[in-house]
Amino acid sequence: MPANRINEQTSGVYIIAATPFTDQGALDLHSIDSLTDFYLEKGVTGFTILGMMGEASKLTEAETTTVMTRILQRVNGRAPVVVGVSSPSNQHVQRLSQEAMGLGAAGVMVAPAPNLKTDDQVYGYYAAIAELLGADTPICLQDFPQTTGVHTSVGVIHRLIDTYPQIVMLKHEDFPGMRKLTQIRKQSEADARRRISIMVGNGGLFLPQELLRGADGAMTGFAYPEMLVQVCKMFAEGQADAAEDLFNIYLPLLRHEFQYGLGLALRKETLRRRGAIRSAYVRKPGPVLDATDHEELGRLIARLEAALR
Repeated sequence: MPANRINEQTSGVYIIAATPFTDQGALDLHSIDSLTDFYLEKGVTGFTILGMMGEASKLTEAETTTVMTRILQRVNGRAPVVVGVSSPSNQHVQRLSQEAMGLGAAGVMVAPAPNLKTDDQVYGYYAAIAELLGADTPICLQDFPQTTGVHTSVGVIHRLIDTYPQIVMLKHEDFPGMRKLTQIRKQSEADARRRISIMVGNGGLFLPQELLRGADGAMTGFAYPEMLVQVCKMFAEGQADAAEDLFNIYLPLLRHEFQYGLGLALRKETLRRRGAIRSAYVRKPGPVLDATDHEELGRLIARLEAALR
């Protein structure tokens, strides 16, 4: 595969990019550019766009193409870009994947369709997607049962790895799931299986522990991406304790941003306050911060800045 594609050795921080809107809910192209620049300036390894936290399900097909094209053009080869293509329709996954790869994406991320109940159903779904997309499209499996309602077992993950070389990455978001991460790594080593990249999500809430268990980096969207970058770099350099100390300084704000139902609004508001986007608008249906939420967020940001000083 070309050098700019994701592969089994991919590591670092692939930021889950927010999708900026105006206060009226339209796409904000200016803020797409400024947010892309912000992420690059903070040192991210790559991008993951049109994910669940990118509000992909709230975009029209035309808007999806606009966002994808705009970010890929703005990045201009400076970092790999993975595109989320999840959909209940296999044909839509195929069409969007072809469009993304044609525009220069580094790979695609796919979550399972809802309501898959058995191991054979989960395997069959991903097998069909891998066959549709072909050997030249690198695939990241998104394991996020809290949202999809689908449990992807360690056995299914290994069956897929054994059968489809284009499956090169797992986005690990099972919760609790660190034991699952360990099982994947240990069974892979014991059976001499192909090792794939494992990137972790869940806001980065367990990042130090997951790195110690064999994760290769983070694929998440904290509004202070420079922390994720520094922590992963320090771990790679063998400074695990120092990396965890740094992580702990940011932990109160990271934990606050991780709240289900409210987290995206908090993240966007923090990005707005940092000058990365012009509006914190979340498309409907979506959360809206009240006065107390704003005051609380401001206090946590102030405490973080004081601690960093």
